[in-house]
Amino acid sequence: MKKVFCALFLFCCSSYAFSQTVYDTIYSNDEHFACTIKEITPDAVQFSYPNEDLLNSVYKTTIQKIVFKSGRVQIFAEATSYKTINSADDYEDVSLSQVESEVQGLYKIGDVGAKARGTTIYANMEKVRERGVLKMKIQAAMMGANVVYITQEATSTNFYGSATATNMSGVAYSNRLPSFDGFTALMNNKMKYKLMKYDVDRLSTDDYDLVKIADTGQVIINRVYNSNGFIMMDAHVDSFDNSTFKVVYYSNDGFILECTDNSDIFENTIYNIRVKF
Repeated sequence: MKKVFCALFLFCCSSYAFSQTVYDTIYSNDEHFACTIKEITPDAVQFSYPNEDLLNSVYKTTIQKIVFKSGRVQIFAEATSYKTINSADDYEDVSLSQVESEVQGLYKIGDVGAKARGTTIYANMEKVRERGVLKMKIQAAMMGANVVYITQEATSTNFYGSATATNMSGVAYSNRLPSFDGFTALMNNKMKYKLMKYDVDRLSTDDYDLVKIADTGQVIINRVYNSNGFIMMDAHVDSFDNSTFKVVYYSNDGFILECTDNSDIFENTIYNIRVKF
């Protein structure tokens, strides 16, 4: 009996020792990896990969959590504060920032901007600004972003009979990009859908809200490829002259393409093409 007890005790000790890792683990927005944490600064985390002395750095905005080799877990609010967006309908969840360090390390999606004017010379300045902010959030969501860094903002009150106006510009970012491997796997599973119908969301220069267009057109996919981390698609979409689109969202129900029309008639109009399986 004594021998059995000793053997069980040694087994438990060895199992416990085996379960302890000699490395810390960083969980970023897209992956997790083993490392040795060297220092946590106000903006970044410095670390070394296993069996290496080279010092690396990653912005805290891209880290979800760190599990230290001691077992302690540290959550990073910088990354967990960003909300998940699945379509342009989630535009209210787009975050705004006026501090550049808050978007360091995030994926740059593209430039956004908005102009808004009051309907009369007595229009409330804050209401006009809200319309500009709303439009920038919609743009960002349509582009696949969940945060906007505001780079410029100017609002003028009614002056000599002119209506209140605001002019805003910024850069749209996301804390993660759609997975190319995940999308190609989904498409391989859905290959029976050769022709797919779609609906359209539109936001033009004069629009202050999403314009939804029900369509019976079809999409024919020619090629899907990875371009610097973005999922791109060469396709024929009825009623569109564009031949190249960006995949901004996808799920088991379908996917959403984004394109911009810069023609003279529809200058800077953004489209989301909601393709349904």
